[in-house]
Amino acid sequence: MKSARGYTLVELLVVISIIAILSAVGLTIYTGSLKKGRITKRIEDLGAIKTALELYYARNNSYPSTSGAWRSECAAWGSYALDQVIPGLVPNYTVDLPSDPSMNKANNSACYIYRSDGVDYKLLDHDVGEMRANSSADYKAQRNLIDPARDGGSLGCTVDGPLTGIWSWAVYSSCASSPSCSGSCTW
Repeated sequence: MKSARGYTLVELLVVISIIAILSAVGLTIYTGSLKKGRITKRIEDLGAIKTALELYYARNNSYPSTSGAWRSECAAWGSYALDQVIPGLVPNYTVDLPSDPSMNKANNSACYIYRSDGVDYKLLDHDVGEMRANSSADYKAQRNLIDPARDGGSLGCTVDGPLTGIWSWAVYSSCASSPSCSGSCTW
């Protein structure tokens, strides 16, 4: 009778090591794709909200006003119901208002916050941790969304900073009411 040959300890360790390496590589790729998915969602959300705001403006000749106060679902800005963050926008100009995929209402991070005096507006994706982490190149690449008032620079209406202090993306009106660089550009 022939004896069954098993695997040696060295062979088992080699197989386990290969599985561990493949798992680490797979996890890194998976984590990166999740981050890219969150970035894409943020870009699409901000664009969709901006479009809805411009439609509102075209019909009403003003933006939905918050009387100059910031509003958000997050606690620091009023804990508004999602359909009340931007008054009058839901359901007439958009079916619903999206939320940041990483939002933490209690800690006031990754919150979409809105402010308008009716003439100008600014919508921020406020305090997203992934943006702060070395001011990720993925976020710097979206130069049109970098908030000039929050880029680490000294000019509130121009992206002039070192882009090492990015912590917020923004979409906002043209600041037509504030040619001297005040209003929503510097909020």
